[in-house]
Amino acid sequence: MIAPLATLLFALGSGVLLWLLSLRLKDVSIIDIFWGPGIAAIVNISAWLAPETGARCWLALFLVNIWALRLAAHIWARHRGEDHRYRAMRKKFGPRWWWWSFFQIFLLQIILIWFIPAPLVAAVQSGSLPLTWLDAAGAALAVAGLLFETVADAQLNRFRRDAANTGKVMDRGLWRLSRHPNYFGETMMWWGFFAIGLAGGAAWWSALGPAIVTLLLLKVSGVTLMEDGIEDRRPEYAAYKKQVSAFVPWPPRA
Repeated sequence: MIAPLATLLFALGSGVLLWLLSLRLKDVSIIDIFWGPGIAAIVNISAWLAPETGARCWLALFLVNIWALRLAAHIWARHRGEDHRYRAMRKKFGPRWWWWSFFQIFLLQIILIWFIPAPLVAAVQSGSLPLTWLDAAGAALAVAGLLFETVADAQLNRFRRDAANTGKVMDRGLWRLSRHPNYFGETMMWWGFFAIGLAGGAAWWSALGPAIVTLLLLKVSGVTLMEDGIEDRRPEYAAYKKQVSAFVPWPPRA
């Protein structure tokens, strides 16, 4: 019981400090930068407190830390002040935002940062249990997902840097097969993490971690939110939407 309590205290403490920093910076987007490193820290602390470590532990640590560093660097590079979604919420809540943001943004995300990596926590605490085919399958799925989202993000960044593409729709590379290939890759990766955790004795309920990630990316902070009002800003998106799969990569419809 020491590890869950220690990681919960770390998560809550980090959330409070980040919230206080956001009040000074007037920018709650910093929680997004912390998302990956925060999850990796939960797994790292759990490994540090484990009685013994084995090959599965090192596999899980390698994968989650590589993912966290890449994601944090990606979000940091795009950071240009507070995200427009948070600015809209700041305007909506007005003078209440300073304290409401703690519950609406920071506390909610901190709880998710603590809970979602449950399969990885099981993996790093599985001791000397030998690796199995499920570990190999999970690692292959996680690496494939990580590569998929990395390539998708790189393609989109290159597209956006070209001034000639201002106002246009990205419909090349992986974006020709899926309107949100980066989100699809992220989801693949988390189900791969779950497979590794399952091989290490993770409980069935730890599947809620990747399930929550999938739900968030499909219905909350991902596809649904990103596409809200996009056709008003990019009229070509209506035709793109009819031709290209929203999530799972698939050849475009004629």
